[in-house]
Amino acid sequence: MAISVNDAISIISNIKTTLKYEIIGIEDAQNRVCAQEIIATSSLPKFDNSAMDGYAIIYNDKNNELEVIDTIFAGDNNHSILKENTCIKIMTGARIPSNTTAIIPKEDTQTLDNKKIKIIENTKELQHIRFIGEDIKTGEKLIDIGDELNFAKITLLASQGISFIKVYKKPKIVVFSSGEELKLHYEKIQDHQIYNSNTPTFIARAKELGCDVTFIGQAKDTVNAIKELVENSLDADLIVTSGGVSVGDADFTKEAFNELDFQTLIDGIKIKPGKPTIFGKIDNTFVLNLPGNPLASALIFELFGKILIQKLNGSKEINPSFINARIDENFKTRKGRITIIPGMFDGEFFSIAKKRSPGMVSILSSCNCMIVLDEEVEYLAKDSSVKILPINWKFFSKEKKDFLTYE
Repeated sequence: MAISVNDAISIISNIKTTLKYEIIGIEDAQNRVCAQEIIATSSLPKFDNSAMDGYAIIYNDKNNELEVIDTIFAGDNNHSILKENTCIKIMTGARIPSNTTAIIPKEDTQTLDNKKIKIIENTKELQHIRFIGEDIKTGEKLIDIGDELNFAKITLLASQGISFIKVYKKPKIVVFSSGEELKLHYEKIQDHQIYNSNTPTFIARAKELGCDVTFIGQAKDTVNAIKELVENSLDADLIVTSGGVSVGDADFTKEAFNELDFQTLIDGIKIKPGKPTIFGKIDNTFVLNLPGNPLASALIFELFGKILIQKLNGSKEINPSFINARIDENFKTRKGRITIIPGMFDGEFFSIAKKRSPGMVSILSSCNCMIVLDEEVEYLAKDSSVKILPINWKFFSKEKKDFLTYE
């Protein structure tokens, strides 16, 4: 029996996963999920240093002529101390004398005779000093288990002298197809046949989302052929396939699953398009069986499949997030079921795709997001507020948000 969208999301969000990890170099860690806490072992800055090329001074001497008594470069292990009415020439990043109370930029000074300078601009106490620990303090948590790593977090790792990091292994995804009327894109087809676009879609999208993906072939329309592919895939974290489960279909896929002790977690979702979506598991392998129609299967994968992959990646960020936008024209629809509407967001307005038939393949190539309409929505006026869910970029949140658009 089909269940609500919220129930389906709750089931997927709460699946129990057994995550494995590996150790990799930080240069290869982008888009991976961290499997360890990272605690700062070194403060940044490690010492009080100059934020400018200029002169280190004692603030109370700012109105006096100051004698330049030394020069400190970045990297110098210089422990000079300022005396009354003296200054030290200093470079950006260099350790400042311990009694420094201001740094004067070179351009704010006038050079005098006899190695002296005069400050010619207003000066504030403690200006242009970068103090120890003001960026990162020793003992501070920098990265948590379940955080996704990107260039900025790799910066944190490098700042602590960390070369290797424990990350969760990429989920292993197996994709196969069924349906003898479908042919793969490298096969020759006859007039009564069509190319299978779903399988390459799932393979490409799962790779984009950080998975190791394997294609194991196309099954003939027999229970045994499908069982063979499934049995060959039970070392994977997730099997993704489509079709063969709608009312009126030859139910070879569903029958094959059932003969392999398939545990059904979701048997249909009250959503349009994509109601005939099946989700469950065989032993420790999850199975996502999507609708056969290309647009329907792709949209369902965007809404539910991405949550599932976030879970399998070990990420804490599993809840769909959204951007508030305005719709650019009046829109009428039939109420009664939550509906996914693809379209294009230009940074301010959401434009609904003109074609939205579930069997079409061209739609998403010109869309970058979608909205999900509540079942009671039947009209949206131009400039109405909508919540858009990105398609062409990942956008998740640690907090659960209501992403349905209401009147």
